[in-house]
Amino acid sequence: MPTQPDRRTDLGAFLRSRRERLAPDEAGLPRTGRRRTPGLRREELALLAGISATWYTYLEQGRDIRASEQVLTALARVLRLDRHEQEHLFRLAGHAPAAEAEEQEPLTGEVAAVPLLLQPNPAYVIDGTYDVLSHNRAAEELFPKLITGADRPANLVRWVFLEPVARDVLVDWEPEARGLLARLRTQAARHPADPRYPQLIDELNANSPQARAWWPQYEVQPRHSGRKRLRHPGRGAIEYAYTAFHLAERPELTLVIYNDDGGTAGATA
Repeated sequence: MPTQPDRRTDLGAFLRSRRERLAPDEAGLPRTGRRRTPGLRREELALLAGISATWYTYLEQGRDIRASEQVLTALARVLRLDRHEQEHLFRLAGHAPAAEAEEQEPLTGEVAAVPLLLQPNPAYVIDGTYDVLSHNRAAEELFPKLITGADRPANLVRWVFLEPVARDVLVDWEPEARGLLARLRTQAARHPADPRYPQLIDELNANSPQARAWWPQYEVQPRHSGRKRLRHPGRGAIEYAYTAFHLAERPELTLVIYNDDGGTAGATA
């Protein structure tokens, strides 16, 4: 895994991954016997998007060419990209501004204290790389070995993929881990000049077979609220609702709060 990924290479890999997952009949093409490769062929995608097959091949190969917004829109339509995937495509192609570099400043006391005020609900503040910058006692209890007191900050992605206990805590470990990796890729694309992202990705690829296998699939996903099942050390498996809030003055910082609906939802003996 290169430490500084090339945007053109990433763009080609993203297009190829989406082309290979789209069956010909989904794109309105008839099935024509056995195929050597999955999904659409390059020339089929180019035809449906109304562009030159050679030019599209150059684009997928990561050559130094620039796609217009009109071409990208046509490709997104044929590939059936959702809104977040289309935004990712435009960003890789240079049609969306890269986010400003994250400020490496310590949290103010007021922000760091927020998770403490939310006790007994598990809560923490993370930055764009999923470093845990502040947390409360309930979060430390729910996510054992996440907070280790090591020289570097605790990191949620590193914990999920590299800490064995995470596979017990996250009842649905694989879909949760896949989603987290997709959100990390989305964040990394927004901050191409921030070396912390490729460093973290390199570490995952080197030490996690699952991350190494899933990273080339090129899934992307925005940060969001939702529900997940977690195994509480004293109460068993519980379905938690979690909500994410972005700080107004530093939008890359996110406050995440967990709520178990009164302590009864999804509890098991």
